[in-house]
Amino acid sequence: MIKRLSRRRGALKDIRVIKSAAWEALVRLNPMRLYNNPVVFIGEMGAALVTLLVIRDFSHHLPVRWLDLQISIWLWLALYCANFIGALVEKGGVAQAEALLQSKRGVRAKLVKNTETRNYNLTDAKKLSVGDIILVEAGDVIPLDGEVIEGIASVDESAITGESAPVLRESGGSRSAVTGGTRVVSDFIYVEITVETGANFVDQMIDMVEGESRTKTPTEMSIIFLVTGLSFIFLMVTLSTGIFAHYSSTGVSVVFLVVLLSSLLPLPLGGLLLGAGTAALNRLIKFNVVAKSVRAVESAWDIGIILLDKTGTITLGNRIAIEFIPVNDTTIEELATKALTASFKDETPEGKSIAAIALSKYGAKWREPANAVPLPFSAHTRMSGVDYGAEKLRKGAVDVILDFVGSDRNDFRNKEVMERVEKIGLVGGTPLLVADSDRIFGVIHLKDVIKPGMKERFQRLRQLGVRTIMITGDNPLTAASIAAEAGVDDFIAEATPETKLAIIEREQANGRAAAMCGDGTNDAPALAKADIGLVMNSGTQAARDAGNMLDLDSDPTKLIEIITVGRQMLVTRGALTIFCLAGIIPKYLALLPALLAKGYPDLLRFNIMHLGSPESAVLSVAIFDALVIIMLLPVLVKGVKIKNLSPAKLLIENLILYGSIGVITPFVGIKLLDIIINALHMV
Repeated sequence: MIKRLSRRRGALKDIRVIKSAAWEALVRLNPMRLYNNPVVFIGEMGAALVTLLVIRDFSHHLPVRWLDLQISIWLWLALYCANFIGALVEKGGVAQAEALLQSKRGVRAKLVKNTETRNYNLTDAKKLSVGDIILVEAGDVIPLDGEVIEGIASVDESAITGESAPVLRESGGSRSAVTGGTRVVSDFIYVEITVETGANFVDQMIDMVEGESRTKTPTEMSIIFLVTGLSFIFLMVTLSTGIFAHYSSTGVSVVFLVVLLSSLLPLPLGGLLLGAGTAALNRLIKFNVVAKSVRAVESAWDIGIILLDKTGTITLGNRIAIEFIPVNDTTIEELATKALTASFKDETPEGKSIAAIALSKYGAKWREPANAVPLPFSAHTRMSGVDYGAEKLRKGAVDVILDFVGSDRNDFRNKEVMERVEKIGLVGGTPLLVADSDRIFGVIHLKDVIKPGMKERFQRLRQLGVRTIMITGDNPLTAASIAAEAGVDDFIAEATPETKLAIIEREQANGRAAAMCGDGTNDAPALAKADIGLVMNSGTQAARDAGNMLDLDSDPTKLIEIITVGRQMLVTRGALTIFCLAGIIPKYLALLPALLAKGYPDLLRFNIMHLGSPESAVLSVAIFDALVIIMLLPVLVKGVKIKNLSPAKLLIENLILYGSIGVITPFVGIKLLDIIINALHMV
């Protein structure tokens, strides 16, 4: 089981987080910090006015009304609760950041000039620059993100991913990327630094979970404008009520008018809705996904199509040898020996897998050839091998090896070879030939390995109404085979980076939000353009810079969790908004008769809750406003439970549900509080 980042420190249940949030909630009562939250500011001015009236009466030796004192306490408690919940969500994120910071404090790097020797100079990790090469040995912490340029080692990434099992990191292939803050547990590697100090992945993660440091999204700005507008409307309603009371000589106290204003103000919205974005970021971290902004999470709710790069995203990234097929009367033992010898000094993942299967499956006998001169693989030659004595042994792409032996595909002598090659191609594999200068010994079947659980997870995306398309540079036959095995809805073969970008732009031009999953430099343009650019943790630095989300587990189907959290955030905001606005109706019905019934007796018909007295009605509403904010905390932190429905249906269903709850809860709560208040003679 993966230990999620938030669970590792106890997150919101950590007593240190609660203490820190409790103090921060007090600090946020400073009026100078409330200029950007007018709802809480107006509420605080009302509470301060009531408190000043109580202090005035006490200082002038006037009889202090017990009711006014109670109301003052509950008004301040409501404000404190609103601030506390927002602070608690943000401090939960800060606690996760502090856990990550522990992995970076006091790190020193072993800076090297020449990798042929293991000589190094110890230096402060903060002084490292892009392009520096460092030696990282067993027990050392990798200070910054980088690429392994030499060596192989087991790396403990639990500080980042929460996964306790070490992972292999080596030069070449898709396992060469290393993350700052992780620790080498065995062997050693040389790492080339790829990011500047302060810009590596751990630093970005810390910035993401620091709630106050991020920029407000357009949706959050809309929420601020909404609650601000409502606040001024309800301020006018309160002033109008006071004018009517004065005109009718009812004699409503200022304290009662402040309670009316506080009950009408969408105080929970001011305290909770802006915290919904930070809570969503924290929920994503539980799934080992880090978002660069709340806007990226907001985009997830409407995603209709996902483009997935094949290599390293759907597949493990490295092809492995699964079968040796001898031809031209070659025995399987001879082919295995030739393949093993041709892989001498081949450091590519494919070469290593060929050597492994030759030894483990076919029992090849290994003996290093005398005076051997290895030929390393290169993208230019597309083959590798070894020269020893008069023999020149090679393995590589079909056309290259045919040319090496002085033949071609149409040569009748290669009929058996080409039949084997075509069969491998039909099942989505990649064929390699093993030969010397005179003879082809056999075919090696390389296969892309689909990451576990892909098909089932893609089916869940389909249930969410999301279409998946695999993008690959492979030929159509290979692409079709892998697409069928992975379970994607469609595929595009022989694609270029321009193809990926064009598809994203086309979907967006048609008004549909699109997501891109990738890990390579060639995916960067599409990752940057997509509404959600999900980068695998094994991806290149260029891909990480381009995307707006990073998956620490390199699992593209994490988009299920991302879409779920995005839709949860949308529905949670809508549910909290309608709950708070719907609750205004019963609170107004409770207060209106209490305030104006003396001057307007007909208003008593609106006392449908049959509250005991105007005083108990006012105090009941004040207490309810404080308690309801605490009741909404689990909804904010966990999000509203959602079903596999379209975003529009989800929103409408929850608006109806929470609107109904928003109307019923105040009726029940205020009535129960009124009964308790009168029973205890609190007024």
